[in-house]
Amino acid sequence: MTPRHGGPAREPGASMTLLSEVFRRPLDLGYQEAARRRAEGAVPGRTRPVTVLMIAVLLGLAVTAASLALRQPSSAAVEARALLERRIAEQTTRGDQAQASVDAVSAALATLQQQALAGEDPTLLARLGRDDGPSGVVAVRGPGLRVTLTDAPAPQGADGPDADHRVQDVDLQVVVNGLWAAGAEAITVNGARLTSTAAIRSAGSAVLVNLTALSSPYAIDAIGDPATLQTGLAQGLAGQHLATLRNSYDIGVKIVAERSFVLPGTGQVALQYAGTPTSSTSTAVPSSGVAGSPRATEGTSP
Repeated sequence: MTPRHGGPAREPGASMTLLSEVFRRPLDLGYQEAARRRAEGAVPGRTRPVTVLMIAVLLGLAVTAASLALRQPSSAAVEARALLERRIAEQTTRGDQAQASVDAVSAALATLQQQALAGEDPTLLARLGRDDGPSGVVAVRGPGLRVTLTDAPAPQGADGPDADHRVQDVDLQVVVNGLWAAGAEAITVNGARLTSTAAIRSAGSAVLVNLTALSSPYAIDAIGDPATLQTGLAQGLAGQHLATLRNSYDIGVKIVAERSFVLPGTGQVALQYAGTPTSSTSTAVPSSGVAGSPRATEGTSP
């Protein structure tokens, strides 16, 4: 047969080569090799159990070593953490010493004030003595009520509760204002005395009282008749708010009457005043309002 475009002639049975090869060798070469090994007693495609066990042990050791290396902090991180802890301890000590110095100077000033006014204006001295307690300058003692608010338990596997299940600044504001309305004479939050210039605010997830960051649990101590304070708190909006926190947000609420409280004073306060824009001595009065919460109330003192 002559090819259509010239060139060598093709054999008549050339087109049947593939079919002839299939009939002549029905099994693939790989199947043939497997059949030969099976006939000789070897099991194809299967590794010895000892080899598999050794590989598994080596992989397990490698994974364990890698996990330990990742969990173990580096020496630089450990040194940095230790340095930070030392600095925090040093600054805390310095702050305590400074506060002790402020308290001593405040006591000395109060003594000098009393000595100076004793002979000059006894009436003014008596008035200052009556106002020291309500103003929060001096420490006060008496029976009262303690309201403790605690963040809700954190869900399993979480670092902490979400914002709705944490005690917020507005919660403290509602309780404090409820205690003032019920007749409280003096109030502290975690030991921070509340005065006419005090403020309860939020900064991120932290609650600030007088610019001091506090954390859960929050102990609100109020001096006054315990029965009157508890009744007034329960009958007002603060009682409803506490019930909502307990039932809807799983926030811990504990109310305990105490026979005697000792609430610290703030010491001598440097008052600021404002003047007209043309006055050279005018100073800006810092705001003591409450910010940072959509449910914020106004003020924290009576």
